[in-house]
Amino acid sequence: MATEPVSNSKAEAPSEMDKHIVRVLRQRVGKDERAAKQHDWYTASILALRDEIIEKWIDSTRRTYDSQGKRVYYLSMEFLIGRLLRDALSNMGMTREFEAALKAHGLDLAALEELEPDAALGNGGLGRLAACFMESLATLDIPAYGYGIRYVNGMFRQRVDDGWQVELPETWLAHGNPWEFERLESTYRIGFGGEVVAEGDGVFWHPAEQVEATAIDTPVVGWRGKRVNTLRLWTASPLDPIKLDAFNAGDHFGALAEQVRADSLVRVLYPADSSPAGQELRLRQEYFFTAASIQDIVRRHVQYLGDIRTLPEQAAIQLNDTHPSVAVAELMRLLVDENGLEFNEAWDICRRTVSYTNHTLLPEALESWPLPLFERLLPRHMQIIYAINSRVLREARKAGCSDAEISAISLIDENGERRVRMANLAFVGAHSVNGVAALHTDLMKKTVFADLHKLYPDRINNKTNGVTPRRWLQQCNPGLTSVIREAIGDGFLDDAEKLSDLNAFAADAQFGARVADVKRANKMALSDYIKKTMGIRLDPDALFDVQIKRIHEYKRQLLNLIETVALYDQIRSHPERDWVPRVKIFAGKAAPSYHNAKLVIKLANDIARRVNADPSVGGLLKVVFVPNYNVSLGERIFPAADLSEQISTAGMEASGTGNMKFALNGALTIGTLDGANVEIKDHVGDDNIVIFGLTAEEVAAKRASGYNPREVIDGSRELRQALSAISSGVFSPDDPDRYKDLIGGIYDHDWFMCAADFDSYAAAQRSIDARWEDMAGWHSATIRNIANVGWFSSDRTISEYAKDIWKVL
Repeated sequence: MATEPVSNSKAEAPSEMDKHIVRVLRQRVGKDERAAKQHDWYTASILALRDEIIEKWIDSTRRTYDSQGKRVYYLSMEFLIGRLLRDALSNMGMTREFEAALKAHGLDLAALEELEPDAALGNGGLGRLAACFMESLATLDIPAYGYGIRYVNGMFRQRVDDGWQVELPETWLAHGNPWEFERLESTYRIGFGGEVVAEGDGVFWHPAEQVEATAIDTPVVGWRGKRVNTLRLWTASPLDPIKLDAFNAGDHFGALAEQVRADSLVRVLYPADSSPAGQELRLRQEYFFTAASIQDIVRRHVQYLGDIRTLPEQAAIQLNDTHPSVAVAELMRLLVDENGLEFNEAWDICRRTVSYTNHTLLPEALESWPLPLFERLLPRHMQIIYAINSRVLREARKAGCSDAEISAISLIDENGERRVRMANLAFVGAHSVNGVAALHTDLMKKTVFADLHKLYPDRINNKTNGVTPRRWLQQCNPGLTSVIREAIGDGFLDDAEKLSDLNAFAADAQFGARVADVKRANKMALSDYIKKTMGIRLDPDALFDVQIKRIHEYKRQLLNLIETVALYDQIRSHPERDWVPRVKIFAGKAAPSYHNAKLVIKLANDIARRVNADPSVGGLLKVVFVPNYNVSLGERIFPAADLSEQISTAGMEASGTGNMKFALNGALTIGTLDGANVEIKDHVGDDNIVIFGLTAEEVAAKRASGYNPREVIDGSRELRQALSAISSGVFSPDDPDRYKDLIGGIYDHDWFMCAADFDSYAAAQRSIDARWEDMAGWHSATIRNIANVGWFSSDRTISEYAKDIWKVL
């Protein structure tokens, strides 16, 4: 009987981390290493890493208290943080240590990382920006708390059935979350409804109902573990979880009504607000998390520093868009009602403490609430808003504003149904109002806030968005990171702007080939993933043309699809031409009640079904809609993209951050002069980006001049044929009229300028084909994109906030 040879060398002793992980596995997971499954090792690994993080977390907190340092408080409805294990390991510098410890037990760290669910705490760019900002705050050693809601089911998990989006609940908390810590001592009662009564010299709000908000903390690790900050999310519970008398009387469901009411506050991100009940739930959610956060901030300040009047010197409260705007009224309530300050003094403290970031130029996205609803739910806050409004309007009148300007400045919209304007409340209640790209900020002054800007001309400023290079280069694209390190050293790991040293290699054929090899490997990895999950085979040597973002008409996935149909027709009509093989990749979620956006998803899948089954186009064109776009899927797609579609209607995208991630990973941008595309163009150079279409000024002029899209369509054969094919049912034979109204909107008004920009877009796409044929030129442009977008690091953005707005650097 054969036996294995006996080695003379001694078995390598287990490392300290190996022993620590095993100890955690046994004592906290309750498993012997011989019996442990992968999910047991996954949990043990996180808990072991968490032990290392906690020490730095406590040290960071102590340093802030000891120095009485000013804190930043970042209030956001979303924090799209993604998976944390790989991010925390990388930032703590412990990846190799954990890899070796787990390998000793036959385990692959990368496989364990795949077990972690994406935290369902956000949906799009707003939430991902907040996550990048939190990581950069810790990286720059700035004490900070992020405040939001601990959503149980997120927005939704997207499934595609027969081409249609189906919304399912996220279940990321089904097996618990090993990263979080419940803080029972940070529990606050949040009221709704009731009445306001005068008692002695004071005014007091007596809510008709209350819920408890309890803090759930997650550590946020900065680069090299220098600081660990806190993401504090609120969960809700009723004061009385069950009415036993009702339950025992047989009303089993009614007895749990308070539990359900509290639970609804933290179940779903952005519940549909097309019904009165949906609107009320959204307002309740926003006030719930904002009130808990403001109470927590004030409690901490008074507890440790005593004098509420010093709040602006110790706290900077940043409102991430309009969702937490009610913070202005809540802070005023606490200062006046709970701390006894005079209104004018409280107003001064509030404005010196609060700052507001605007993220949209869409009037419908600037939240407003029906006044009766707001006053019924938050009667004291309504009184405070009226008091603020009287001061602001008197100030406007004194400044010489016209009646029309005063009407636009007012916190109450008196036109039609009376509504409370939350963006105006945030604007007047803040000392700083910033846009998120140079163009966006300029348009804020001219459009949505023109009259407020006239009254407060020094308040609006620009802070162009950024992304963390740790997650969006080092972690998601280790191959490219390694090639860059070999070329220019490690300086860019600490300062992304040092990527500019790569400009010296832009014409280096050998370096270009190495970057191209990494790109192809990333494309193969994505192709394997799509083959495994969707059954679609992709050619990694084709041009990967990618548009991944929230589905919205202004982002113009429809324009991309119309051009895809036109290209499909051209390939079939002219097989003799040398067409560049393309893979069109789409991903993104549509809001559940957004009919046209969901129809665009269906159209993408209908086109994919027809094109991918047509042998006449062979391997020249593939179309893929990848379901359930989230952070982890983005980490697969960004490194694999050759072409980045940033094609929003000019003047409608605030900034965009996907454009930055693509460029950082070596994709060329095809885009309009919108959002941060303008600044990307300035940084990478005109020769390394492809710009098309109308400018924001030209879009506004067309809309104002009675633009007739039918004339444009009749003058463009390719556009006319593509629209006809879609609207007549070529791609929807089971329902020929499915897209009739969608395409009819382009003929009737073309608000998003799909027809107006089509010919320019199609010509830009053909110029991309020509560039692809020149691989040396393509590689050079790729390298110049990577080299010149280090400025778009969220570290730079946060340092600007810290110096100019928060005064903490």
